[in-house]
Amino acid sequence: MSTSTTHVVCHRVTFAWPDGTPVLTDFDLAVGPGRTGLIGLNGTGKSTLLRLIAGELTPLSGTVGVSGEVGHLPQTIALDTARTVDEVLGIARTRAALHAIEAGDPDEAHFAAVGDDWDIEERTRAVLDGLGLSHIGLDRTVGEVSGGETVLLRLAALLLRRPDVLLLDEPTNNLDLDARRRLHDAVAAWQGVLVVVSHDRELLERVDQIADLRDGAVRWFGGTLSAYEEALAVEQGAAERMVRVAEADVRRQRRELIEAHDKLAGRARMGRKAFENKREPKAVMNARKRAAQESAGKHRVLHEERLAEARERLTEAESAVRDDDEIRVDLPHTAVPPRRRVLTLGAVELRYGARAHLEVQGPERIALVGSNGAGKTTLLRTVAGELAPVAGEVTAHVPLRHLPQRLDILDESRSILDNVRELAPGTDIQRIRAQLARFLFRKGRPDQRVGTLSGGERFRASLAALMLAEPAPQLLMLDEPTNNLDLNSVRQLTTALESYRGALVVASHDVPFLRGLGITRWLRLDGELTEEEPL
Repeated sequence: MSTSTTHVVCHRVTFAWPDGTPVLTDFDLAVGPGRTGLIGLNGTGKSTLLRLIAGELTPLSGTVGVSGEVGHLPQTIALDTARTVDEVLGIARTRAALHAIEAGDPDEAHFAAVGDDWDIEERTRAVLDGLGLSHIGLDRTVGEVSGGETVLLRLAALLLRRPDVLLLDEPTNNLDLDARRRLHDAVAAWQGVLVVVSHDRELLERVDQIADLRDGAVRWFGGTLSAYEEALAVEQGAAERMVRVAEADVRRQRRELIEAHDKLAGRARMGRKAFENKREPKAVMNARKRAAQESAGKHRVLHEERLAEARERLTEAESAVRDDDEIRVDLPHTAVPPRRRVLTLGAVELRYGARAHLEVQGPERIALVGSNGAGKTTLLRTVAGELAPVAGEVTAHVPLRHLPQRLDILDESRSILDNVRELAPGTDIQRIRAQLARFLFRKGRPDQRVGTLSGGERFRASLAALMLAEPAPQLLMLDEPTNNLDLNSVRQLTTALESYRGALVVASHDVPFLRGLGITRWLRLDGELTEEEPL
């Protein structure tokens, strides 16, 4: 990438948290015009990198250079609910001055505040319309809009500023399907420099290149996420073949070393026998012995060097193969027969007015979709017994478990193992450890305190605790489970749920994830709970 077209440059950047935890070391990056999808495992430093580029964090060493203005949409957005929409959009002062001028106030300060933005309200309306926010008045307060609309308002504020570099961190989290599609369109239409951190597959199909942050460095792949995955599959296939070749070479070198030792031992025996029989003068025999020992030593060293080199090649080949383990669990006690009743909602009325009537039988896999604020979370919490219905009856005919968005079901002060034992007190501790290993918590990891886990690890621990609970859950309800998970964690979740044999209800806006679960029924909650065509 030429420096003339580069807008973001990180040179030998080192950053660590105040407690000394390292994030990036001697890190280099150069990003030019176009849409870049930044991916990587949870905890690799993607969000930290965006904050460094935005100037919100300062590196311990190295430099971060940006050409032009930066706009940053963080993962977590907390806004004062009393602020007005035009304040969030950053146009309140200009708009007030414009209205004052239109009312006949000739104060020069008003003209200075407006500058060249005489069309600010028209431009604002165009941006809001493009994001599906045309119904939101500029004088409304943030407290009157939904969480998803708040995200889009922050994006609208950035689009109005027209920054040279736009940084988006998991922008589709908490957005419903319609809002996601509008954000997808906004990203596809972006003409400047854009870097987006996301696990949203549909969003990553709209980028020009993928930057894979792994082991403290970035590797570049041209094209969309699909192109990246195809290239990676070819690369990993070649790497695995190299491992097999290297393994075969190590076995051959080890065998040749053993054979060489056997030959040398045989020669040594013959030499001792000849010395004992004294067929030749002693001086000649000693000379032959020394020569044989020197030759044997050189021969042994040669084979040992060849074996060491073969092992080194194997280590190098293995390092090129990614260790992205998959969760593999066997949960026979979660199985539900095909026609067995699992859940009945009898004319249930939820808080905030939504209504639901539903019968779930057997190991159905149900996707629960609908706009933000429609009541999906409320419905799941009502079924779980956390909220009482306003009217009607909820009857669960089997043991159930609920994993909320907040992932607050575990005691942060206790270990993963202790949390699971709390939910499965009758299970042998070694069996729990064996099962946790299948959730990728191996060796001493089950003894790690929950409060120290990363987002992806916390999700895995929560899922393990629910799936291994007693009695075994035959109805599992997940609320937006892919929020804040990296692509690999989403894949791990999908494979884990393949092993689950009970009924599954998943509230999510992540359509590719839902499709991967083998959904059998699609339900939409929009005032009433209704059957939906597969998305």
